[in-house]
Amino acid sequence: MLEEVRITGLGVIDEAVLELSGGFNVLTGETGAGKTMVVSGLGLLFGGRADPARVRPGAERAVVEGRLTVDPDGSVARQVNESGGDLDDDGTTLLLSRSVSAEGRSRATAGGRSVPVSLLTYLADDLVAVHGQADQQQLLKPGRQRQALDRFSGPGFADLLASYQRAYHRHQEVAAELAELTTAARERAREADELRRGLDEVQRAEPVEGEDIELVAEEERLANADALHSAATTAHEALLGDPSSGSYDAADAITLLAAARTALESAAQHDPKLAALAARVGEATYLLSDVATELASYAESIEADPGRLAVVQERRAELTRLVRAYGGRLADGSPGGDLAAVLAWAKAAGTRLTELDGDEDRISALAQQEADLATTVADLAGQLTEARKQTAVRFGSAVSAELTELAMPHARVMVAVTPAQGFGPHGGDEVEIRLAAHQGATPLPLHKGASGGELSRIMLAIEVVFAGADPVPTFVFDEVDAGVGGKAAVEIGRRLARLARLAQVIVVTHLPQVAAFADTHLVVEKASDGTVVRSGITRLDDAGRVRELSRMLAGLENSEFGRAHAGELLQAAAAERAAADR
Repeated sequence: MLEEVRITGLGVIDEAVLELSGGFNVLTGETGAGKTMVVSGLGLLFGGRADPARVRPGAERAVVEGRLTVDPDGSVARQVNESGGDLDDDGTTLLLSRSVSAEGRSRATAGGRSVPVSLLTYLADDLVAVHGQADQQQLLKPGRQRQALDRFSGPGFADLLASYQRAYHRHQEVAAELAELTTAARERAREADELRRGLDEVQRAEPVEGEDIELVAEEERLANADALHSAATTAHEALLGDPSSGSYDAADAITLLAAARTALESAAQHDPKLAALAARVGEATYLLSDVATELASYAESIEADPGRLAVVQERRAELTRLVRAYGGRLADGSPGGDLAAVLAWAKAAGTRLTELDGDEDRISALAQQEADLATTVADLAGQLTEARKQTAVRFGSAVSAELTELAMPHARVMVAVTPAQGFGPHGGDEVEIRLAAHQGATPLPLHKGASGGELSRIMLAIEVVFAGADPVPTFVFDEVDAGVGGKAAVEIGRRLARLARLAQVIVVTHLPQVAAFADTHLVVEKASDGTVVRSGITRLDDAGRVRELSRMLAGLENSEFGRAHAGELLQAAAAERAAADR
């Protein structure tokens, strides 16, 4: 519930404070006094569009601040806490603010913390319902009429609609996936054939990881066998000699080392250093002997084998073709990768082929799932249609009863629920509110079946009926009584007073008959320079109410006739409220 609203720098309002109460609050004032700016301020406070043109000339920004009472365990308090804000120390008071600079920059705070403006919009859904002439025009749209009927249906319908929407969106997803798989069947078959051919080629070759590297080394050895054998033999002879030559003239390295060791050992007893050197020469002799032995073995293993070389070269060519085909490509588009990349491709291709081969089973399963979901959607849509038709009767009867009290006793409102072209996110229904202006008249859409004055009353009746089903704690009505007067105006006041017993009601009106029913009467007055200053919004006492109602009735505050009539209106309204409370 709104307790206080402070507006600064908005339109004609320099600074003004609205002190509100529970029940029925009415806001009146002369034309152009700033009542519209008050409603605009409330719109800003609850996330409305920030229009820098509304900032008062000369002011840096327009600011609207609101103090509200909320349920500390409710969704509003939870959303504020999740955004980092807090309720006041009393645990039930929430402070909201919204500012708009002359340059168009907008800021919002909730519970003392800066928040996105969108949060104010979300909070507004649980805090306030604004019913104004702009909303009336919105309610002429079929989509809004369906929303109004659905909300009037109550929480049970909301649960049913949520179940339908879950099934509907799931059906859309499955149908889209099924269509994609079915449409792409030929492309998937082509891809599967290519994968099979590639896998067959790789499997026939039976490559082993690292085989390509080993083959390169083997080919190098085989292609240079003579050179390798000659080098090993020459090195062996240099180290150990060649006994088969029969020549002992050329001394080999090991023989020379043996002679060096013998010479050193013969004199080693005279100097320990020489003994150490002799030992090291001995070690070199043993090392070279081992090398010579390995060279001999290596020379024997090297043999020119043209047949094996051809086999190796053919195998390398086969693996190269695989690498070119399946080893990937470099950034410049040239073939890249190695045998490991080919094996990785084969593994991924096998997985993908398994997926593609399973598509037929997937398509069959999806087709069955799509059919089952279509049945569920149709069944839930039928339940929605039946529920809407029942609500339509109840809604039409309630609005028609309101119209009877609003001096339209022969008018009847009905809600037509007709099949739409296929199912949509909200079911399979078109919803349209229609009016039969008199007995025997053909029900027509609202914008065709009602005159301007009738439309205002019809909209008010719909708003009041709809508002009674709306769970928010505060309702704002902005001159929805335009074009109404006389007895119908009294009935409007009576109905708003009834609604105020269930929630806080704030009404901007020009009708004294409506204002008379208020529990709290605020009047907007301009200063002599045409602005609304701090004292420009006044909470009237009994005498002040008589003066204001007299002005609204006769145009003169001190008219005896107007004052008498104002007194009668106040007495009659008080009696109505007292009777209703009993």
